[in-house]
Amino acid sequence: MSSAIFLSLSIDKETDTPLFQQIYEGLSRLIVAGKLKTGVRLPATRTFAGELGVSRSTVVTAYDQLIAEGYCEARPGAGVFVCDIGAFTGLKVVEKPPVTAPNRKPIIERPRYFEPGIPDMKLFPYEAWARHVSRAARSSTKAIITNADKFGNMRLRQAIANHLIEWRGIEAAPEQILITAGAGNALEIAMRALTRAGQIIALEDPGYAPMRRVAISLGLRPHWMRIGDQGAELPSLSDADKPPILTILTPSHQFPLGGTMPTGQRNRFLAFAEQTKSWIVEDDFDSEFRYAGRPIPALAALDHLQRVIYIGTFSKIFSSGLRLGYMVVPEQLLSVFGQVLKDFGMATSIAPQLPLATFMEEGEFHRHIRRMRRTYGARRNRFVELLHSKLGHIARHENHLAGMQIALELPNTKEDTAISSDAAAKNVICPPLSSFYAGNPEKFGLLMGFSSISQEEMERPLGLLADIIQQYHVK
Repeated sequence: MSSAIFLSLSIDKETDTPLFQQIYEGLSRLIVAGKLKTGVRLPATRTFAGELGVSRSTVVTAYDQLIAEGYCEARPGAGVFVCDIGAFTGLKVVEKPPVTAPNRKPIIERPRYFEPGIPDMKLFPYEAWARHVSRAARSSTKAIITNADKFGNMRLRQAIANHLIEWRGIEAAPEQILITAGAGNALEIAMRALTRAGQIIALEDPGYAPMRRVAISLGLRPHWMRIGDQGAELPSLSDADKPPILTILTPSHQFPLGGTMPTGQRNRFLAFAEQTKSWIVEDDFDSEFRYAGRPIPALAALDHLQRVIYIGTFSKIFSSGLRLGYMVVPEQLLSVFGQVLKDFGMATSIAPQLPLATFMEEGEFHRHIRRMRRTYGARRNRFVELLHSKLGHIARHENHLAGMQIALELPNTKEDTAISSDAAAKNVICPPLSSFYAGNPEKFGLLMGFSSISQEEMERPLGLLADIIQQYHVK
């Protein structure tokens, strides 16, 4: 058969359809239409790839799919041949019209001003990170694609253990550290390990909405802890209530309102956990960003990891794209958490773990934190100045000197959802405070980030937001 029929096959590299799929669909249509007869040999993969301008592996993948679906068969040493697929009565083959590249306009990425909890990736140490990735790929190829330990790369776990003792006052063996796919994945692992459907779990209100959804999806019964001057309020131990089996706290910087739980309240929660034989999960998501003095010691440091499971993440302090976090597990729970990983599998990427370990070992990570803390601290100061000048007469906030966002309260309106929606239309991304409450909201306002926007960029979008808020302001 003439090779012209194969040359008639066209592909479009501008569409979202994978190239191998375009080749597979084109050849299968020719086979169904009878234009490629039974016994015809398909072109050699290398030759066909050159004619189509694609990689050989792309053609191999298309051929493999044709073989898997019975359109073709592979004959060792001879090639790939069209199979007898039988007659298709009444089948009408519709030829696709010639594919023409659409006249596409370049996609312009829109800025997202004041989005909370987002690191400024323009300040990411790309060159230093690339060196560590390159070195790991050259010297330890196996370690970046396979990992025998379900808890994660041991060098990274050791580096995290060293970081925790210096920055958070937590003494933990690397064997107690479990690498996760971010804080959300860690929270789900903890819930699966420590609870069962129908049990009570204590959650902060307001709090992290995805965590609420995971708890409910697992059949848990939330006990909502109101946030007061001392942080989360302690659950009741009255006879009418069963104590929660698990309590999840953000004591270093409450999310979303901010604020640090004082030592006295922390000790009361630890005593409560010991008395009820329950567990506490400490979500310490951005504790490194404290702009006055050293970071406050973690709750887990007070507890010496007896009743507290500590969760940290690299998404806020390093890069959200890596999707890496970790948890520190009390020794008596290691087998329980290991069983959860065995039952539900690992969601954590292996490839970045060794580069991150060497990045931390050589001090790059701590230098990056210090640099970001200085930068974010300066941005926070400028942001607070602008809040006072543009919104001081209609809004208020607590001066917590920590974190990557500020909870801006709007005491004279309850329309924070409408304000947030109007602001988003102008690329100002500030979620309404009311959306973080499980029940009736006690506070209305906006959660506003300052870490991903430079000082020079702040004034104009904040002025736009002030104009929007003013429209909803009730005197």
